[in-house]
Order: sequence, then structure tokens, then C-alpha cells
Amino acid sequence: MPLEVAPGLAIPDSEISVSFVRASGPGGQNVNKVSTAAQLRFDLQGSSVLTPGVKARLRALSGRRLIADGTILIVARNQRTQEHNRRDAEERLSELIRRALIPPKARKATRPTRASRERRLEHKTHQGRTKRLRTTPGRDD
Repeated sequence: MPLEVAPGLAIPDSEISVSFVRASGPGGQNVNKVSTAAQLRFDLQGSSVLTPGVKARLRALSGRRLIADGTILIVARNQRTQEHNRRDAEERLSELIRRALIPPKARKATRPTRASRERRLEHKTHQGRTKRLRTTPGRDD
């Protein structure tokens, strides 16, 4: 069943692989015997449903989760069952892709207004006056 990311966008199962490994940390016999931690791998390079712009933003957003071969690796090990960890990993991938779908706003270059320039210069003059008053008076004053 494809992973539904947003309305009209679903990641096919062929681009996602999930494997289960033993989790680390506390948990006693359960953590030592049962492979409940989910490792979700998403083939970012080979993805056919994402546009190049979304792929570039996703590459930047994924950070340390992006491994050398261009795959995003998400490890979920907070829950006690495989199913919960798998769902957690899929939700984290969906959220990451949803964030990458939003293009950044283009910045419009603006110039400071005349009034703001005058306020800045007036503030600088006032600060200079204040600092000058802090100095110890010289012999000729």
C-alpha cells in the first residue's frame, strides 16, 4: 500500500524498504530478544514521484538522515512493537516530504525609508553623545 504524503502525492512501496533490527538501550529481555526497531529507507535518487526541486529541498532538510548512496534512512525505536515503530518511521518521512513540498518564499529586496535612515542616524548621534559623557574629563576641560 503506497505511503500517502499529501493529497495527490503517494510514495509507491517500490521506493520504500522497511527492515527491523534490535533496538538499543534499556528494556530488558524484550529489547535483547525482539527486533522491534524499524529502519525505513527511502530511495531519494531513484524517486519518480518527486520533482527535482522537491528532491533538492528534501536533500537539504534530511541532514544526517541522508546516507552516502542518496537514500534517506529513518530509524524508529521508541515504541514497543514493530507496527508502531514502522508507522512512526513512515509518519516522520511523510512530515519531512511535506516540509520539502513547500517552496521557500522569494525575498524581495527593499531599501530603507528616509525616515528610518534619519532615525538610525539620530540614534547614532545620541549614543555617541552618551558615550562622550561617560569619559573622565581631561585637564583642559
